[in-house]
Amino acid sequence: MAIMMPASDQAVLARRAEIVAALRAIVPGEGVIDTPAEMRAYESDGLTAYRQPPMVVVLPDTTEQVSLVLKYCAGQGIKVVPRGSGTSLSGGALPLEDGVLLGLGKFKRIREIDFDNRVVVTEPGVTNLAISQAVAHAGFYYAPDPSSQIACSIGGNVAENSGGVHCLKYGMTTNNVLGCEIVLMSGEILRIGGKGCENSGYDLMGVITGSEGLLGVITEITVRILQKPETARALMVGFAQVEAAGECVARIIGAGIIPGGMEMMDKPAIHAAEAFVHAGYPLDVEALLIIELDGPKIEVDELITRVEPSPMLAAPPPARSRPRRPSAICSGPAARPPFPPSAASRPTISAWTAPSPAARCRRRWRASASSVKSTSSAAPTCSTPATAICIR
Repeated sequence: MAIMMPASDQAVLARRAEIVAALRAIVPGEGVIDTPAEMRAYESDGLTAYRQPPMVVVLPDTTEQVSLVLKYCAGQGIKVVPRGSGTSLSGGALPLEDGVLLGLGKFKRIREIDFDNRVVVTEPGVTNLAISQAVAHAGFYYAPDPSSQIACSIGGNVAENSGGVHCLKYGMTTNNVLGCEIVLMSGEILRIGGKGCENSGYDLMGVITGSEGLLGVITEITVRILQKPETARALMVGFAQVEAAGECVARIIGAGIIPGGMEMMDKPAIHAAEAFVHAGYPLDVEALLIIELDGPKIEVDELITRVEPSPMLAAPPPARSRPRRPSAICSGPAARPPFPPSAASRPTISAWTAPSPAARCRRRWRASASSVKSTSSAAPTCSTPATAICIR
């Protein structure tokens, strides 16, 4: 697969040695990388179909250095591509042959944790998961949880407006970022938003979030943190038709129930995920829906009674399953806990159904799927959960 890029500016490439020397004066030491072997690590982001070494890589570690680099490049007509952890699958950090790759990997400090105002002030190179880990001891977490949260940076999340499993209930990055410090391409440093209430006028944070670095380089971010839910329960439901799974989602939302997260996989995705992580997903269903309900225990109990026996999940008797570890159901590609587990606070698991051998579990899954297939196509229904897990 080839991706067509604009033709390189040969005039800029002819001045490469001069540009590298000027950047070394701004970011001394090991802050500038210009050898082909060392730049190979930066030749692509998560979109590996395109590989192109940049002209030079610059790794500043202060806002002032970022400002000086951008001011110099703007004055010399040099392209700049900001880069976080490089996990983007949308081409958000594709390098240019005649451009400077501005890496923010050294901005990896959490500057302030304010539990009273429920905010964290962080640098853009901090990983998404690290924010939740930093506040987990006090019972808080950062809600947006893209699947690459163990590696992706919060600055990249803002640039791409990343979501995650739980954006259905808790919103995407734009709903959880309160303010930022941004360096414009001219080198000017601005502060937008902050800990306080939203300001009147234009929603500048809404414009910046998702702009993919086109408006400036973010060097500080203020994010909202939430208290961990008291209770969370996950229902895993198999379907004989993909359309039935989609209809089930519509009925749940139509009933006014907003789960902490819902994810659906079709049969090829189920088989691929199971072959990779061995989570125990059933292989004889056409679609799988994982529904997470979280909140106060009394609320979750009520929602479970509304969802499980309702027409949304009307079907044959439930299959039995062995209790599973949190990672077995919730940490695979399809679903994860409503907040990242930490060493200090691990969820305990109890299964709603009695234990049974794995072979019997598989037989019951097949019987459940067969029963679903025999139902009328005019009224899509789904099987009851093969596994219902309570995370306390």
